[in-house]
Amino acid sequence: MKISTRGRYALRMMIDLAMHGNDQYVTIKEISQRQGISAKYLEQIISVLSKASYVKGLRGASGGYKLSRPPEEYTVGMILRLIEGDLVPVKCMESDPIDCARADICVTLEVWKKIYDAISNVIDNITLADLVEMQIEKLSALGNKSN
Repeated sequence: MKISTRGRYALRMMIDLAMHGNDQYVTIKEISQRQGISAKYLEQIISVLSKASYVKGLRGASGGYKLSRPPEEYTVGMILRLIEGDLVPVKCMESDPIDCARADICVTLEVWKKIYDAISNVIDNITLADLVEMQIEKLSALGNKSN
C-alpha cells in the first residue's frame, strides 16, 4: 500500500489548520505558502474534506477554512481513508466478507490481514492533536539548533 500525494497533502493541510486555525479561518493561499503545495491542488482536497464535514468554510474577506471539531477527534486513519478510500493491502480484501474462492485455503491472506491490522493500529491511534504536538516539538528542536 502506498499513500498518494493527495493523501499526504490532505494530512498536511489538516495539521496546518489545527496549528493555525485557533477558531479563526485560514485561507488556502496561506496554507499553500506555508506547505509549499499548489493552491489549486489544495482546493481539490479541501472540497472533499468540506463535503465530509471535516472542515467548515466561510466565504468573503475574512473567509477561509477551519476544523469542524477539535484536533483530538480526528485520527490519521479517518483522514487517509476519506481521501484514499480503503487502505487494504490487496484487492481481495476490499469486500467484507472477503469474496474470494481461495479465502479458506489462502495462507497469504493471513499475511495481508496482519499487515492491514498493523497499519490500522498505527493510523487509528494517532490523532491530529498528536501530530500537532510532534510538529511543534520538531520546530522547537530546529529552533534550538540554530542558536
